[in-house]
Amino acid sequence: MEWKNYPYQFDGLEQYLSRIQAKKSKLDALRPLPAAALHNIKNSLTLEWTYNSNSIEGNTLTLQETKMVIEDGLTIRGKSLREHFEAVNHQEAIEFVEQLVDDQYVMKASDILSVHALVLQKIEKEFAGRYRNAGVRISGANFTPPNALKVDALMEALIDWVNDATNPLDTVIKASIFHHRFVWIHPFFDGNGRTVRLFFNLLLMKAGYPPAIILKNDRKKYYDSLNKANQGDYGKILLLVLQALERSLDIYLSNFTNTYEDYQSITDIVSEPDVPYNQEYVSLLARRGKIDAFKEGRNWLTSKDAVLEYMKLRQRKRDKKVVG
Repeated sequence: MEWKNYPYQFDGLEQYLSRIQAKKSKLDALRPLPAAALHNIKNSLTLEWTYNSNSIEGNTLTLQETKMVIEDGLTIRGKSLREHFEAVNHQEAIEFVEQLVDDQYVMKASDILSVHALVLQKIEKEFAGRYRNAGVRISGANFTPPNALKVDALMEALIDWVNDATNPLDTVIKASIFHHRFVWIHPFFDGNGRTVRLFFNLLLMKAGYPPAIILKNDRKKYYDSLNKANQGDYGKILLLVLQALERSLDIYLSNFTNTYEDYQSITDIVSEPDVPYNQEYVSLLARRGKIDAFKEGRNWLTSKDAVLEYMKLRQRKRDKKVVG
């Protein structure tokens, strides 16, 4: 099967995409956003982006330590010089990507190489900003990346596909497929994960979305979803991206509409007398994207309204079956 036609469906996808698009529209309607509040949220999410992306690759700096390295230029005792450079490098790479964000942006191989050079600067100068010229094997993956001689052509084909304005795929779906295909090509000896998480977010931000931050706590789920995609099933990676994107949208919206307190732990939600579900079931709904929810650390937060809306939707489906 051609990779461009791999299945990406999962139960409830259309509903999830509709919810995401509605939140984006709501955020767009609030523009122009207050400058001071926007600056604070962007700084917070940018720091999270650097921390989580580096942590997925094994960096042991905490979120607070990452902040101290980037903002204060401090050296953290017991942490390697490489880990310090990874934090600073990634922050500079984000700044470069943000300069590229424009609704008319056309992806170029030279931009990908420039971002990769920033990611690996002061760490692996020999390989920074250059495609690999030899084979690689990835520990824990269920595939072997293609021959190095094919990397240039495969990357050009992927870039052409991303830039194809006639491609009917939703932006979030396209970005998710790009994410996997980039990882599968594995164009660099090192820094592939951080580079692709920067560039797939460029696709999202180009379309007016905030960045989707894959959390460190979802590292195993993330790698499992990429392995699933290697087998032709994009459903898991798409679900993970949607969850990450919804979290960012919720952070923006809840701060600008003063509704953050509406989101509570699932334990609190299920204790309400008119919520008939237990914690395990509501957690399952959150993990599957069935309800409006987002993750903070290892905990899912949702709202009572989200659960009640799910209940109404289920009832409408039952009523439709009875009528049918």
